[in-house]
Amino acid sequence: MEEAILQAKNVSYAYEEGEGLAISDINLSFRRGEMTAILGHNGSGKSTLAKLLNGLYIPTAGTVTVCGMDTALDDNTWEIRKKAGMVFQNPDNQLVASIVRDDVAFGLENIGVPTEEMPARIEAALRAVGMLDFIDRAPHMLSGGQKQRIAIAGILAMQPQALILDEATAMLDPKGREEVFSIVEKLNREQGITVVWITHFMEEAARCGRVVVMDGGHIVMDGEPQEVFTRAEDMRRMRLDVPPMVALGDLLRSRGMKISRDAMDIDSMAREVLKWL
Repeated sequence: MEEAILQAKNVSYAYEEGEGLAISDINLSFRRGEMTAILGHNGSGKSTLAKLLNGLYIPTAGTVTVCGMDTALDDNTWEIRKKAGMVFQNPDNQLVASIVRDDVAFGLENIGVPTEEMPARIEAALRAVGMLDFIDRAPHMLSGGQKQRIAIAGILAMQPQALILDEATAMLDPKGREEVFSIVEKLNREQGITVVWITHFMEEAARCGRVVVMDGGHIVMDGEPQEVFTRAEDMRRMRLDVPPMVALGDLLRSRGMKISRDAMDIDSMAREVLKWL
C-alpha cells in the first residue's frame, strides 16, 4: 500500500504543560491525491491538527510524518516545508513583498532554489492559479480571493505534495470563496496534490472526497460526504450543520419525494427535483 503523504500516529498536543490536551490520541493519514475536509466547531482541535501536519507544532505525544519524515526532527524542517505547504485564514498576513512576482519568489529563496530556476517556477505557479497576468501588480491592490490565490502560488512554486488550508476562505466574500476553492479543487484533480481543507462551510466539505469531523480534540467521524452528512442529528449535537442541499433533501424525502442522498450541491439537487416536474 502506498505510504501516506501526511500521517498522525497516536498524536496528542497540549499548548501549556498542565493544561488539558487540545487534541488527544489522533490517528489519521492522508494519501496521495486525496482531498479531505476537516470540520469541527471552534475549539474542536482542527486548526491545531493543521499546524501539527505542517510541522509548525510538534506533538506532545505520538508522531507526525510528512512524506515519511518525522516533524520532530530539526534536520527535516526545510524538507517538510517543501513537501507540505500551508495557507492561513487572513491573506494579508501571508503577503510579504510589494510585487506579486517577489512574493511568490519569497518561499523559493528560503529553501535555496537557484536564482536561474525561479522565473519558470514563479510563472508556472501563477499560471496554475490563474494569476499570471498579475505578476507585476502590487498584492495590496488585489481582492481577498486574488490574494489567497497568490499565497497558494507561493506554495506551489515550491512544488509541494500536500496543501493544508486552514479556513482559507473564511474572510472572503462568496465570489472569493468559490474562486479559491475551485483553484484548489483543480490542483487536486489535475496535479494530484493532497489537500487538507479545514473549513466551517458545509457546502465546501460536501465537494471533497472525504470528510473528517472533530469534536473535543478527537476524531468522531471519517468517511465520504454522503456517509457523514446523513448523520444530521449527530452533526447538530456537535453544533455543526449539514450542507443546505442535504437539509433540503431531508425535507423533500420527509414529504415523500425520492431524492438521492448523493444530491449535495445545487446542480445535483436541481436534477433530482426536475425528475418530479
